[in-house]
Amino acid sequence: MRRDVLELRRFYASDLGWAARAMVERKIAEAWGDVTGLDVLIVGYGTPFAGDLRLRARRVVAAMPAQQGVEVWPADGRNLSTLTPEDSLPFPNALFDRILLVHGLEESGDPVTLLREVWRVLAPSGRVVVTVASRNGLWANTEKTPFGHGRPYTRSQLAELLREADLEPSGWTRALYVPPVGWMARWAEAFEQTGSRLWPGFAGLLLMEAVKQTFAVKPQGQRARIRAARPVLAPAPGAAPVSRAPELPVLRERLAPPRRRS
Repeated sequence: MRRDVLELRRFYASDLGWAARAMVERKIAEAWGDVTGLDVLIVGYGTPFAGDLRLRARRVVAAMPAQQGVEVWPADGRNLSTLTPEDSLPFPNALFDRILLVHGLEESGDPVTLLREVWRVLAPSGRVVVTVASRNGLWANTEKTPFGHGRPYTRSQLAELLREADLEPSGWTRALYVPPVGWMARWAEAFEQTGSRLWPGFAGLLLMEAVKQTFAVKPQGQRARIRAARPVLAPAPGAAPVSRAPELPVLRERLAPPRRRS
């Protein structure tokens, strides 16, 4: 069951939520660089990380799963969020240059179908960043944050899932080394700098970027049924089986032309 949108909003208004915002936004900026003039889609609940994207990109749209609920976003302008089923995003094919998927896979009933919808609406030269809870991190082992619900992933598991949806991983990184304790959020930056060097495997979040795979469609041959000839006479019951080997020379003699007498 997905976390309610109100629960997600409360978390990102907390000290830990602000720490998660800062760490993830930095990683997205490092991965995508300048998004000026690009169309961006946010799937799941990733609006807390879209502040800089909305200022630079040509268009930013948020698609929130129906089981989670939707909120009006942004609060200071025209609404850019929509409620959508996971298996049918209401957008044309190959529309978006960048897609950010946060709070999407962990609690999805069918993560492969969700990723295939992401593949469908992603442009051929587009890139997607998937953010999930890391299986080895502390954040996946506590239910005090939204990252402690659903299925966490290892790097190999996430890469295999992306490839199953025809998305080829092109890079990955980790984020959020601060323990999921509210009063420690003020030292999130120090944990981020130290953790990436001393204990990189214990990060709370795993971010993986992937590109769209496209394949040429090969024509499939049509199957034709071949009718096998049936013998005119069935073998008599109880008759001894006859070997076919000695019949071959007899058949050749019958087909050979008769010899002339001198």
